[in-house]
Amino acid sequence: MDKQVKKWLITIGGGFLVVIGTLFILLPGPAFLFIPIGLAILSLEYELAKKWLKKSQSVMKKSAVKTDEFFATCRRKIRK
Repeated sequence: MDKQVKKWLITIGGGFLVVIGTLFILLPGPAFLFIPIGLAILSLEYELAKKWLKKSQSVMKKSAVKTDEFFATCRRKIRK
């Protein structure tokens, strides 16, 4: 496949997923799925997207750890 065509397909596909994910922040939908997937596709061609993907992964990891801690605290309180 021609490099230019590949770059355009990656840009359009990844950009579309990021835009849909951004809309899902305001509308009910799985924004936490669409934005990282779109960034992962865009990171194949763009270094900036790779940086944003790493940042979003870091934020999601921190929120997952906090959620786990919250539920563990709730379980301990319920058992008492």
